[in-house]
Amino acid sequence: MEKNLKKELDKKVKLYNQPGFIKDDPISIPHLFSKKQDIEIAGFFAAIFSWGNRTTIINKSKELLQLMDNAPHDFCLLHNSKALKSFEKFKHRTFTATDLLYFVEFLKFHYSTYDSLEIAFTKGMHKKDKTIENGLKGFYDYFFSLPDVPQRTKKHIASPEKNSSCKRLNMFLRWMVRNDNKGVDFGIWKNISPSQLICPIDVHVARVSKQFNLLTRNQTDWNAALELTAYLRTLDKNDPVKYDFALFGMGVSDKPSAVNYSALKIIK
Repeated sequence: MEKNLKKELDKKVKLYNQPGFIKDDPISIPHLFSKKQDIEIAGFFAAIFSWGNRTTIINKSKELLQLMDNAPHDFCLLHNSKALKSFEKFKHRTFTATDLLYFVEFLKFHYSTYDSLEIAFTKGMHKKDKTIENGLKGFYDYFFSLPDVPQRTKKHIASPEKNSSCKRLNMFLRWMVRNDNKGVDFGIWKNISPSQLICPIDVHVARVSKQFNLLTRNQTDWNAALELTAYLRTLDKNDPVKYDFALFGMGVSDKPSAVNYSALKIIK
């Protein structure tokens, strides 16, 4: 049964992990750029905006990038107060100009010292870490280390310490870390291993995972993300998060009749 499930999931990974997948997904936003820092910043905002309708997420990300003159790295480093005024009316769901101004302030602070956003996610990590958990905790602390942080902005960056699934940050990390030469994920970060990644889990992924009996936990939280990823490591210990393509793709695109879930269920 497990062999059949792996075969089915591998088939779905192959189906969705290809360039045709990009245009309708938020990952299309960082694919608009070639400069490493632009890819990082565009990808970070696209991931942070990733809740709700994917078309809206993509459009809002493009709207923000236009306000940054489609040069996000240069904008974050070199903007003046006049340029920031263009942010006053920006809003995506609960993400407002107040949040955006702090995000840009942090990015200016960070890129004034470092040439990549990767270091922001490795500050809290230890050499023997099996997962990115400490990296995510460290990122949260580092991101909100500047003075006068708006309290409302803290809800937009998740942390395992708050038992969040950290879906959007885990998705962003997948984009930056995985490098399989398929043309979707970028693989531009080298100090985090694909084996340390945690599968992004949302309602679509959780639903499909439960149909396969890969997930028993009811809440879609950090422990659920760990439980799912632990199983995916039994299928591929070096690159468990590649199965995000399969689980998310089936959750969003497949008709219920397209997969015989009962025939592939894992008996626990």
